[in-house]
Amino acid sequence: MTLKEKIVAGQPVFGTHINVTDPMITEIAASLNYDFIWIDMEHTAMSAEHVYHHLLAARTGGTPVLVRVPVDDLTLTKKVLEMGIDGIVFPMVKNAEHAKRLLDNTLYPPYGTRGCGPKGAVRYGLDDEAAFYKEGHLKLCRFIQVEQESAALEAEEIAKIPYLDGCILGMHDLSGSIGRLGDIFCEKNLSLANRTIQAFHAAGKAVGVSTFATDEETLKRYYKMGITVISSGADYEYVLKGAKATRKVLEGLMDDAVVTK
Repeated sequence: MTLKEKIVAGQPVFGTHINVTDPMITEIAASLNYDFIWIDMEHTAMSAEHVYHHLLAARTGGTPVLVRVPVDDLTLTKKVLEMGIDGIVFPMVKNAEHAKRLLDNTLYPPYGTRGCGPKGAVRYGLDDEAAFYKEGHLKLCRFIQVEQESAALEAEEIAKIPYLDGCILGMHDLSGSIGRLGDIFCEKNLSLANRTIQAFHAAGKAVGVSTFATDEETLKRYYKMGITVISSGADYEYVLKGAKATRKVLEGLMDDAVVTK
């Protein structure tokens, strides 16, 4: 099954975040049997060219790629779509009107307002371009992020938008939007999250979360909330944890040497 088919069928799918520009890390992650790899352009130095190299690296392991694009950047959104990515994530959505406008940018007329110009998306002409305009582009996974109180309060309306496959909860920014930044499991934040989950489930659509947490307790908590698209961890944190662990071992060697003397 494709990533889109799994998500539409309501199957749990799990991924991890890529933040560094070197595609080697994606080449490694693509061989670890994740359901998808999340390439982040919102909070990183990632350019369109970097994304393209990550996409090629992911294909070596046959792993689908979701790209979170910068906020309200139509031109960069176009560039990323034309590469032939598997899914797109729009952050910092304000409300239903904003979400609909962003989704329209991913859909060709008469579905939306996307400009013509597929390249990698049709394998540079190896695939039928007319067929892509008609139905092929509908195979893209489309997500918006609910990380503002205003979006959570319009979750029912947002969930009804055609061709939207689901939402991704951004629990930290959601907590910030209610003046409780970092208190992600406070009562009000959970209330907004649960309202969103219920609205999207009622519409038959997926709910995900983007989190750097990798501990079992946190991830189980999200899963039990009804969240089935989980992107967790981050490349630079994997490096940091490994480097710290190695440093601790080396310090232990020096301690043992002192004791031996």
